[in-house]
Amino acid sequence: MFIRPDDSAASATGCEGHEPIFTVINCCDLVNDDWEKHNAAGAELNSEVCVAIDAVKKVQIILGTEYCGEMKKGMFGMMNFWMPMEGIMPMHCSANTEAVGGKSTSALFFGLSGTGKTTLSADPNRILIGDDEHGWDDDGIFNFEGGCYAKTIDLAESKEPEIWRAIKKDALLENVPLKAGVNEHGVDFADTTKTQNGRVAYPLHHIPNHEPTGQGGHPNSCIFLTCDAFGVMPPVSKLSTGQAMYHFISGYTAKVAGTELGVTEPTPTFSACFGAAFLTLHPMRYAALLEQKLQKHDTTAYIVNTGWTTPQKEGGERMDIPITRACITAILDGSIKSSKFRTDPIFGFEVPETLGDIDATILDPKKGWQDKAAFDATALKLAGLFKDNFTKYADYPGAPDFTPFGPQI
Repeated sequence: MFIRPDDSAASATGCEGHEPIFTVINCCDLVNDDWEKHNAAGAELNSEVCVAIDAVKKVQIILGTEYCGEMKKGMFGMMNFWMPMEGIMPMHCSANTEAVGGKSTSALFFGLSGTGKTTLSADPNRILIGDDEHGWDDDGIFNFEGGCYAKTIDLAESKEPEIWRAIKKDALLENVPLKAGVNEHGVDFADTTKTQNGRVAYPLHHIPNHEPTGQGGHPNSCIFLTCDAFGVMPPVSKLSTGQAMYHFISGYTAKVAGTELGVTEPTPTFSACFGAAFLTLHPMRYAALLEQKLQKHDTTAYIVNTGWTTPQKEGGERMDIPITRACITAILDGSIKSSKFRTDPIFGFEVPETLGDIDATILDPKKGWQDKAAFDATALKLAGLFKDNFTKYADYPGAPDFTPFGPQI
């Protein structure tokens, strides 16, 4: 969850003598039984779970939740508060890199839980920097964490070999059922009776091709991972800088079943900067920083849809991981730039007409719909949701107006 002290003496003595900057107290067995009573007094609580942070005393207290992720996400919220004041961009993203000619060619993968940040950054052909939280300063990008935190639902070695092999001594599985003989781990990853949000936490060094410094150069590519439950977003689209700002601020995706209380099926939603729950400043503050970084370092932004090829509610199938990986590979090796692009008539972004061996009916999702009129109506519905959501960001003092870079109806 956190980067360990690099002092060998401190590590050998269980960090004795180490002076923490922040203290996390995890009381997962204690429950806030009086949360409804507090609501009657004007609080806005949703459950008996409580994650409380005191930025002055630098203490975080966790009640009633047994997910390890609550610890790191609280600290990520504080990073989102402090770092922009120093001109550093805090990011809810994964990152990997590839050494090319002595330079580090990095890539960022923004997205909410369940969109593929961990899966897609764990690439056997690239070097992993981290899977969830990073900063971007004048020297490049750097990881906030000492490990990864991956979803395990339907985990299989054939599809996610790096994560599968990372499950060994010093990894921690949570909320998954044990079942002897089902596989080498003795865990039934397909059993979701406990929750669909089973997890494994493991140190970075469990990924053989990890970057031990946790650092990388300025990224060539910035990828927004969206999980489109409507089935109208292409698997990959190229964005202008203005469009990148619009979609970064919008943070369109779907809440995936099991990642939040009460979510039982993919639900379309907007999460500013692909991480609204962790933002402590206005989204425009982060967008302004990202825009500066993209322009200064000539970083190209893309949207990659890891959601559905046709509507989820109509029995559509989710995008196959090999197709998504093929899109990512084309972005990272630059081959996508030689594609012929069409301009989406509603969203305005550039969509490749051909890309390697990917079926054209997948690259152009309308071709996969039997009812073309229904596709158009659904795409317009999604465009309307974008426009309605963005109204809350249109009047931030001193900020440019990014609405022209959104969908046109």
